[in-house]
Amino acid sequence: MAAASTYTEAELVQGLQARNEKIFSYLYDHYSPALYGVALKVIADETTAGDVLQEVFVKIWRSIDKYDATKGRLFTWMLNIARNTAIDSLRSKAYKLDQKITDVDNLALLNEPQLAVYLQVDHLGLSKAVERLQKEQRTIIDLAYYKGCTQEEISKALDIPLGTVKTRMRNAIMQLRGLLKQQL
Repeated sequence: MAAASTYTEAELVQGLQARNEKIFSYLYDHYSPALYGVALKVIADETTAGDVLQEVFVKIWRSIDKYDATKGRLFTWMLNIARNTAIDSLRSKAYKLDQKITDVDNLALLNEPQLAVYLQVDHLGLSKAVERLQKEQRTIIDLAYYKGCTQEEISKALDIPLGTVKTRMRNAIMQLRGLLKQQL
């Protein structure tokens, strides 16, 4: 039995740019659980999240030449593709937040078991920083980042004024910056 191969990030990028199918297969095998977790967090439907995952890997294959290592890690770039693709999927189906959200605890980032892989690679400690935000701020960050809601949609969903959403979002982002600086 052959020993399992591992690749550095640079080797992965070079292999993908060279259209090496073995590297692509390795990337899929090792990163699909985390990317699926992100898609499932946004979409909350396993079948659709699986479809989004396939689309994500097609996008990675086709757009690897757009990846810029100076702007971030490969994994972060792939997570953003997964998140954006999932949000696009929601929007393409005319997803609407037409009900007032009453159980905001279900929106908490850290209560999602399907994100276990994603949370293990949280090198910046972002999840711990988000935990330290006030509940109202966490909810707004979750809706904006993971559900792809606009500030107006958040305002309607939570039945709070748009100005309050903007203030909470701004304060949450400022607090997250400060918390992350402390951790680094």
